[in-house]
Amino acid sequence: MRLYIAGHTGLVGSACIRQFSGRPGVQLLTAARSALDLTDSRAVHQWMSRQRPDAVILASGRVGGIAANTGHPAEFIYENAMMEVNVIHGAWKVGVKRLLNFGSSCMYPKQCPQPMGVEQLMTGPVEPTSQPYAIAKWLGVSLCASYSRQYGVQFMSAIPATVYGPGDSFDPDAAHVLSALIRKFHDAREQRRRDVTLWGSGSARREFLYADDLAAACEVLLERYEAVTPVNIGSGESCTVRELARLVADVIGFEGEVRWDETRPDGAPAKQLRSEAIRTLGWSPRTVLRDGVEQTYRWFLEHATKESSCASL
Repeated sequence: MRLYIAGHTGLVGSACIRQFSGRPGVQLLTAARSALDLTDSRAVHQWMSRQRPDAVILASGRVGGIAANTGHPAEFIYENAMMEVNVIHGAWKVGVKRLLNFGSSCMYPKQCPQPMGVEQLMTGPVEPTSQPYAIAKWLGVSLCASYSRQYGVQFMSAIPATVYGPGDSFDPDAAHVLSALIRKFHDAREQRRRDVTLWGSGSARREFLYADDLAAACEVLLERYEAVTPVNIGSGESCTVRELARLVADVIGFEGEVRWDETRPDGAPAKQLRSEAIRTLGWSPRTVLRDGVEQTYRWFLEHATKESSCASL
């Protein structure tokens, strides 16, 4: 099987590379952003025509936390929509039969009953700060379902909980909550600051999924899933952002005060997924949150801090 992983250097894509590397009968196909612009339909079609993948994992996209979403809504909707349209349509044009796309838990209504099931998608307004991104993600999910129904291909969509792990972005302006906390507490400890100020009240509840656990679920879906309905993938456990902050501070060794700026938005009050469908296929998460945070922080120390030092020279 020739497996194209779009976005292979990102958080989810790099985990998929680790998952599928060395698998008998699997040949991995990748293309760096400098070699293939996924927002360019002609370039995507030409690349697909040359490489002829048998299956595709669409792990490329523009992602970020509340600050990034509110500051760059046009880029979030345009870039994600164009990548999805080009890769999904391009894959169909060259005869790909199995494709895995990623939705997002922000597609669910802001005031959604918890835990959230796929039948609740599009039943109410989403969190305003992530609306453009959510709309782009819904486009990808709808495209996959439409191509599957009309053309008999197996183009599927997974909706993961908030993903974290090695390869994450730790840019304070673009990071998701967990990686942003790692950066903030690490910098505060290094600078010997006595306090850290975080956005919101800390009361929002989130579910986190380690990237390598998601990659394992991707392999299961590509091998066994045959339905059109999107599939939730979650760890089954959630915590408040305040609880997460205490855990991250403890892992990093920050002992100062944590302040909360309640003039800043919390985002959706709660996001936890019902994930029975993926578990019936034999998948379950292996990584508990504290272990995952510790592994992610080790990766941060080995990679992100070196990159920051080089950038400052």
